[in-house]
Amino acid sequence: MSMEMLLLLVLLGTAVAGGQKAPGSCSFETHTCGYTSDPDYEPWSLHSEGHFVAVEADSDRMDSAVDTGENTEKDSTHTNGETSGTNRGLLLSPLLEVGEWSCLRLVYQVTVEGSLNVLLRSEGQSFDRPLWSTKSPSESWLISSVDLSNITLPFRVVIDGTSGSAAGSSVSLFEIHISPGYCLECDFEDSHLCGYSNQWNANVNWYVGGEAVQLNNDFSPDPTSNNHTGHFMYVDSLHAVIFQEVAKLVSPMTTAPMSGCLSFQYQRSKAGGNLFSVYTRDRLGQYQELWRPKSESQGPEEWELVQVDLKAPYSVQVVFEVAFSSPRGGRVAVDDISFSPQFCSADTEPTFDPSVGSCDFEEGLCAYAQGHGNPWRRISVKPNLFRNGDHTTGAGSFLLAHSQLSPGSTYVSRLLGPNLPSNTKFCLRFYFSLRGFNQTAQALSVHLQHGLVQEKIWTQGEKSKGIWIQGDVSITTSTPSKVVFVSVCRSLWDCGSVALDDITLDLGHCELVTGLPSLPAQCDFESGFCGYSQDRNTDDADWHWRRGPTPTSYTGPQGDHSTGLGYYVHLEASPLLPGQSARLRSPSLRGSRGPQCLLFHFHMYGSGIGRLSVHVDEGGDLRTLWGREGEQSMGWLRAQLQFQSDRQHQIVFEATRGLSIRSDIAIDDIQLESGPCPAMEDLDITGSSNELE
Repeated sequence: MSMEMLLLLVLLGTAVAGGQKAPGSCSFETHTCGYTSDPDYEPWSLHSEGHFVAVEADSDRMDSAVDTGENTEKDSTHTNGETSGTNRGLLLSPLLEVGEWSCLRLVYQVTVEGSLNVLLRSEGQSFDRPLWSTKSPSESWLISSVDLSNITLPFRVVIDGTSGSAAGSSVSLFEIHISPGYCLECDFEDSHLCGYSNQWNANVNWYVGGEAVQLNNDFSPDPTSNNHTGHFMYVDSLHAVIFQEVAKLVSPMTTAPMSGCLSFQYQRSKAGGNLFSVYTRDRLGQYQELWRPKSESQGPEEWELVQVDLKAPYSVQVVFEVAFSSPRGGRVAVDDISFSPQFCSADTEPTFDPSVGSCDFEEGLCAYAQGHGNPWRRISVKPNLFRNGDHTTGAGSFLLAHSQLSPGSTYVSRLLGPNLPSNTKFCLRFYFSLRGFNQTAQALSVHLQHGLVQEKIWTQGEKSKGIWIQGDVSITTSTPSKVVFVSVCRSLWDCGSVALDDITLDLGHCELVTGLPSLPAQCDFESGFCGYSQDRNTDDADWHWRRGPTPTSYTGPQGDHSTGLGYYVHLEASPLLPGQSARLRSPSLRGSRGPQCLLFHFHMYGSGIGRLSVHVDEGGDLRTLWGREGEQSMGWLRAQLQFQSDRQHQIVFEATRGLSIRSDIAIDDIQLESGPCPAMEDLDITGSSNELE
């Protein structure tokens, strides 16, 4: 447990736990409240002492298994393809219905090594939706808060815990608390303080005030109950030593986009001796001020209500910060923090929708427009063995600049984005490809235009030709602005053509736009195999994790599909005999009566290319879903296939070596989505084709 959380809970003392608990809450004191272990995995076990359930390493088995309704004896070294020495268990809640925004709070611990994931299993959905995950070990228990937003269907909470193989490894769950409302909200009557924590300072810290801990003498009654029996948070200057001694009370991190009105009550004494401010803090530690008192005069003698607009389209914490100038700086108290999805002021502008700045150019220029100069051309190229197609599918549309030039002139192509609001953080991502002749530093750049002024914010520095490379830039606008893509070509002999595709715009810094934990079977191979495993029992070789071109010339990709400079997996044909193959298995997936859509990118370039197949393995019954044979294109192509399996299953990618060593086959960017696949033009019959000039 962190020192700040320990301090808060020790000081809470005999405070009475409050707050409305919804079905699905459980303290595991004498039973599991309807939570059961998934029989297809290792069982969670309920401790006879300590009141929690846990998954532990093989050498540390528990007292009694949580009921599964079936015999739980298994060979733990081979359960569901898990690594020998580890144990993975799925704990399922009873069927729940909330109907409105709720907060799921966990009290948990990961010891030595392991992982804990929280997922949502909705009725009728093909797979579980990840909500939160951690792999960070701790010496004691921690609190995590997860916002459950817009859940209209009945659902189950899935607690997925995997202990490591090291001695003493375990994943423990002490309490699950589901309550209506937002995780930011708190009246501090709950024994866990709604996940709020004090950022430890040697001299000044936030404490729990109230009659139960005899700290209410200098404050008005708790506003929650309007008497002296409630609790609130307070900080005083008694032990301040240095000037600007700071105490911080920090909310849980939001886990869902939120915009609306944040309200709280506060009391403040000796305003001249302290500074009270409220900020948001993102995952990068960047602060943005939300509110501070308008006057530095003596604070109110009674509780005062504050309402301030909060826009949190990405994860943030709310930080209540008090700085003292001396030991006589007074006190500040906070209570009754609440949130409403309606803004405090009717004049507040709605949260900007960044999707207007995204475009894959399949249906036109979207909200982008041609600027002065040589226009960008929108073209499509049928997949072939001589050039790459677009980045999206390999057979769609993209933009191209400087495809028709005559020597001796300078050509400038500008693409203007939509209007962006002021004082907002954005992440701009896009894909570009340098094609043709020598490149210059001016081949592609990104500018931020304020009125008539353009500020350069990104310049390409890659020398790789003929592959799609991801570019990204974090933007903070101070005034209304536009993004402008600029390409300058001084002559035909100085540079070639520049292609642009798949522009996306998101709110927040690019390092923050990482999304939720990966969906089942999803993998871009940037950090490894994402739970995919080699099938060494029924094949002849392994898939290789690689970056850059494959070793054999005239076969395989020049770079990955994800970023152009990242990782992918491939079959290296050179050490194999014709007909030998490698299989890659997904993690185990639960069955569903509904359809599922598998999307992935594949690369089959080389004169001796063999076959790429996709199967579904239902407990040993192998069913082929998709296949391609022979050389397809020198670029990445996208495949999508729809299937249904009502039994526990795995997806199997199988690559077979062709007649020659020029038979490398690669895959990248695997996704699995619930529901039927969207309509997609068949790559084999792509119609229009505009040749690159």
